[in-house]
Amino acid sequence: MSAPRLNRKLVLEAPVRSADGAGGYTETWAALGTLWAEVTARSGSERAVGGASVSRVGYRIVVRGAPEGSSMRPAPDQRFREGARRFVIRAVAERDPRGQYLTCFADEEVAA
Repeated sequence: MSAPRLNRKLVLEAPVRSADGAGGYTETWAALGTLWAEVTARSGSERAVGGASVSRVGYRIVVRGAPEGSSMRPAPDQRFREGARRFVIRAVAERDPRGQYLTCFADEEVAA
């Protein structure tokens, strides 16, 4: 297996929930740090939501490994940000037996 080409700078973000005072919450995103990544498109689809067309593309995003429990280890329901683009992480797996790299399966949705 060849080493990935980590040529894209992504910001790892985690959701932060705050009480809204009415029994619910608001959600914002906090940056955890920057990771270099290899980003590869996998598949895409388009669907109608509320009369608008929404495009969803799945991505395989490879980053350097980080130990379990580290704030820099991506996890499901976190996201990567690249400028205005957002990649929501759905699953994370070790790419190799030594855990040098992690593969994140993520989705990007765009309203067309």
